[in-house]
Amino acid sequence: MELRVLRYFLEIARCGNISKAAQTLHVSQPALSKQIKELETDLGKKLLRRGSSGVELTDEGMLLRKRTEDILDMVDKTVNEFKALDDITGGEVHIGCAESYQIKYLARTIKALKESCPLLTYHLTSGNTEQVVERLDRGLIDFAFIVEPPELSKYNYLKIPGTNVWGLIMKKTDPLADKPHICVEDLTGLELICSDQGMKNDIPRWCGEKADELKLSGTVNLAYNGSVFVKEGLGYMLSFDSLINTGEDSELCFRPLYPALETDMYVIWKKYQVFTPIAELLLNELKTQFRQK
Repeated sequence: MELRVLRYFLEIARCGNISKAAQTLHVSQPALSKQIKELETDLGKKLLRRGSSGVELTDEGMLLRKRTEDILDMVDKTVNEFKALDDITGGEVHIGCAESYQIKYLARTIKALKESCPLLTYHLTSGNTEQVVERLDRGLIDFAFIVEPPELSKYNYLKIPGTNVWGLIMKKTDPLADKPHICVEDLTGLELICSDQGMKNDIPRWCGEKADELKLSGTVNLAYNGSVFVKEGLGYMLSFDSLINTGEDSELCFRPLYPALETDMYVIWKKYQVFTPIAELLLNELKTQFRQK
């Protein structure tokens, strides 16, 4: 398979129409159709269902689309890395981030580095720990900021200053809002929203076997989206403090759990990883910034 043909296929998948894709790619429709048919022949699978209004991906086509996006992301990242080898005033750094107020330390570090490397471009991908670590393992990002202890056999790490405090997000008009903190008994029978990672790893640390008695109504991997559900009366959200607005102008409030439950954050990178010059500079700046905390 040629990268050029994979880019052709991906554009068709995005457009859902061969004619539109041909216009975007500046190739003729017959030539584009021929390339895709040859790709189907090479793979021995039908990739597209052709209809009167356009094309749809087959199951095999959807699999190839996912693989193609990963392949092209890696190729483009590699090309940019080589372009940056001789230019340490700039370059691209790819970072995966779990949600936490501690990301402010990353922002401060990048701001400091941009004073000497004004052409630095950063790309942040948000997700839970499992999602960002997967991208790190596949080589799609340089660093991952995670909220669970790193696997020391695979990664080097720095601990981020501070901790994340767990609590309950609810409407200010809720009776539980009158309490200074929330015990596990307060959660009995409530419709709870939480990250899947938090419900599996953190909440059991807090309440042990009583976690099995809690009613999980739904999971989210972005606190803001969960807060919208809370506003709409779909339940209460277990989450970190400082992720959403619970100030005077908000209809929501945060009450910490009792006993206190806290989660640390780490930045990790693969062992024996070879960094681009700009990524190496960022790592050194992170080490410098965190030593000052």
